[in-house]
Amino acid sequence: MSIRIVADSACDMLVSKARELDITLVPIVVNFGTETYTEFNLTRDEFWKKAEEVCHPQSSQPPVGAFVKAFRPLVEAGHEVVCVTITGKMSGTYNSASTAAQEFGGRVTVVDSLALSWGIAHQAMAAREAAESGRSVPEIVEILADLRDRSHMLLLFDTIEYLERGGRASRAMPAIKRVIRFLGIKPLLTMVEGELKLLGAVRSYQKGLVRLQEEVLALGPLETLAVAHIRRHQLAQEFADRVSEQLGYPREKIVIVETGPALSCHGGPGVMALLAIPKP
Repeated sequence: MSIRIVADSACDMLVSKARELDITLVPIVVNFGTETYTEFNLTRDEFWKKAEEVCHPQSSQPPVGAFVKAFRPLVEAGHEVVCVTITGKMSGTYNSASTAAQEFGGRVTVVDSLALSWGIAHQAMAAREAAESGRSVPEIVEILADLRDRSHMLLLFDTIEYLERGGRASRAMPAIKRVIRFLGIKPLLTMVEGELKLLGAVRSYQKGLVRLQEEVLALGPLETLAVAHIRRHQLAQEFADRVSEQLGYPREKIVIVETGPALSCHGGPGVMALLAIPKP
């Protein structure tokens, strides 16, 4: 019996990459008023065009049936399944996947990544690598728990409009709004046990980028480093160059990913984030 990996599309892994790694993706749902799409039938450019011309988008978790559809052929083919989802503190996706898993008699194990974007993808890829090396499901769960404990995600926001409208950081919003009352203040957030928390604030976007570098530098030698952004392609490349030089981390190992529609609903243009995993 072999083990197959499933993740939701909030991991921001390209479908082609997932297919190459034999990772099954379940799409998050994106709504523009009464119009409903999945991340599989809405490109990033199409998403932003509609966001500017139609109305503010909202995301929702995949229905239970979408996970059942993903799990069933894998289980019927004789596999066990490990499913890695976006943080359950900010989405109902983990609950949808867990409900679907109940139909398969213990053959499907659902893991809450407590992460966003490439933090989910990195765990899914680690699970796949462990499965390929012959690790059991309990061993894979332990590996993912270790990654969660060591992971740090730091985010710089250029605007909080999308974050506030999206409602997925409601606990942090009062503190965030207090620090941005003054013109030009940009909030810095971090992930703590699957939730966004206020890390600090800076008076300009450029100072925010410097602060991200300083925070990551303080973590010590890194095992993994990734840059996630929303609509800042060139800046993300330049930022990765600077971080690589300052940290002495190989530039070719830094993954750069543009966040897809599901998370862009809540981030808005200009988000720059670092996923950093220190060495054990």
